[in-house]
Amino acid sequence: MESNILNKKLELIQWLSTLEDKAIIEKLIRLRNQENTDWWDSISDEEKTSIEKGLDDIEKNNLTPHDKVRKAYEKWL
Repeated sequence: MESNILNKKLELIQWLSTLEDKAIIEKLIRLRNQENTDWWDSISDEEKTSIEKGLDDIEKNNLTPHDKVRKAYEKWL
């Protein structure tokens, strides 16, 4: 592990061990819980449907080459 990251972790541990602010502790707990959440569960049904359609298109080899897509959307890139 990178020593810089290890040092930052140790600094955080030291800071956490002295932390008295309950609101900050609660925020940290919520952040930790969000990190353990599967992103699939946090997206809309429309997004899930779109992803599933894209995966289905891949399986059926219904694809458009990158250069054609780039040319079609060139004015926005």
